Amino acid sequence: MAVMKVIEVLSSSSKSWEDATAKAVKQASKSIKNIRSVYVQDQSAVVVDGKVSEYRMALKLTFEVK
Repeated sequence: MAVMKVIEVLSSSSKSWEDATAKAVKQASKSIKNIRSVYVQDQSAVVVDGKVSEYRMALKLTFEVK
């Protein structure tokens, strides 16, 4: 039986929500091993002059505790 842990992380990107998600996983994987899944909890965006300037994500990462 595996023991899993869930943490919440925040990320942002000027490109897209997908890029913000990828950045969060890439950064977290530098210090957390065995990441198994990511759950998108919340999405938001910053709008400047009628255009989206930043995509923001609140994510839950699940990883196995060894």
